[in-house]
Amino acid sequence: MKKIALVLVMVFAVSALFASPLVLGNFPSGRWMDRNYDAIWEFSPTNIRITSPDGHVYFDFSNKTINDFRFYLDGDSPAFTFSCPEAGRTYKFVIQRPENDLLMEFDKVNFGKYEVRMRRY
Repeated sequence: MKKIALVLVMVFAVSALFASPLVLGNFPSGRWMDRNYDAIWEFSPTNIRITSPDGHVYFDFSNKTINDFRFYLDGDSPAFTFSCPEAGRTYKFVIQRPENDLLMEFDKVNFGKYEVRMRRY
């Protein structure tokens, strides 16, 4: 039993080492408002944060595990996806042209699919 526990600890440690960093590069930096939750999603080249309109931080991805990070084109729109075990979600973000709104989708266990079109804030 101790060997199994040791192997599991090693697997989780190795997977944490290979988790993708959150580097958004040329994806547009800025802030978008999720009006359903009165939450502002802040995107910078190296991080994503969720804050209240008055600046209180709800969630900061900088110290979280980011898995399956992938950039791609959704039609002709830039998009990216990633999962975060600490948040319990898999996210998808797509810039909506021509308004530059941001479409966010995520799936959460026992919650289902959530989708919102967010406007620049």
